[in-house]
Amino acid sequence: MAVQLTLSKPRCYLAVKVDRKMPHPILATLLLLILSAPANWLHARERLRLAWAGISPALSPIWAMQEQKFLQRQGVDGQVIAISSSITVIQALLSGEIDAASTGVNVLISSRLAGADTIMILGGVPTFADHIIAAPSIANVEQLRGKIAGVNRLGSTSDQALRLTLKRLNINPDKEVKILPVGGAPERFAALKNGVIHFTMVAEPFVLEAEKLGLKDLFPIASLKIPFWQNGLLVRESALKAKRPLFLKLVRANIEGIHYIKTEKDGAKALFKKYLGVANPEGLERAYRDMSAILPELPYPTPDGVKTLLDDMAGQNPKAAAADPRSFVDQSLVKELDSSGMIKQLYRR
Repeated sequence: MAVQLTLSKPRCYLAVKVDRKMPHPILATLLLLILSAPANWLHARERLRLAWAGISPALSPIWAMQEQKFLQRQGVDGQVIAISSSITVIQALLSGEIDAASTGVNVLISSRLAGADTIMILGGVPTFADHIIAAPSIANVEQLRGKIAGVNRLGSTSDQALRLTLKRLNINPDKEVKILPVGGAPERFAALKNGVIHFTMVAEPFVLEAEKLGLKDLFPIASLKIPFWQNGLLVRESALKAKRPLFLKLVRANIEGIHYIKTEKDGAKALFKKYLGVANPEGLERAYRDMSAILPELPYPTPDGVKTLLDDMAGQNPKAAAADPRSFVDQSLVKELDSSGMIKQLYRR
């Protein structure tokens, strides 16, 4: 009696070859075992590992994608990982530990200028939604000169955002202020209260938390409309060429996550509460108001959100001065989904 089982990949067909002389009871038992085998024997699922860094409502489409299982609905076994630092995230991407990263344009540019093949395939938040929060004694932005600012980490998105904002306000961040790495919003608020720093920047719902502590909401940075990809989906070009259909599913899932945040108010606020650790109804309402307005329905990773930072770096970095911002983005996946009518169908237009 001979029995041969063959599991072929990638479509996972299970072939069974049996001896014709096999007794019927044994054959029946064998078929029963095959039919009752675990589903993953017969239906292999694609796998994708995505990491995000930081604590910001700008990441809410990723949280929605995870909680609503938008990847799993497309047959993808998605693993979403939280990592404390954007630098660690990009290192994990380049080492192959993850397949995609949701992080800011600053690490995209620094890694690509260093020779990596990182590229942005979807744009998230296209500008800064933060506010400058200051000590009560500071009456206007002019009084920020000569003061000490606090950011999460030097070189982080918050650091870069503050420097670009100060320049737009005609304040030299290298000569007219001092910038210290302090940590997250709670640490920065404590430093403000204790006089260690004089101002910082945060987004809602943390602006409300600052006001409750007696701090001043000095200036809404979104009013400057600085083109800057606060976050987006980053992958490696080599991986994109090898697994484009998989990354197309990732882009689709993220677009569905954006749609969820923009249209499911109660669900979005529940995500803010869970991931940001803020329960105040007014703060959650403010966060929803800002994020639902700023997230784009068509998240093309446009080069203007790259150019802002390249231009800022150009004076000190010849590679940045020579770089073409268009080479940092690939708009083709969003374009494919847009042309298919998928996004219009989501918003029923």
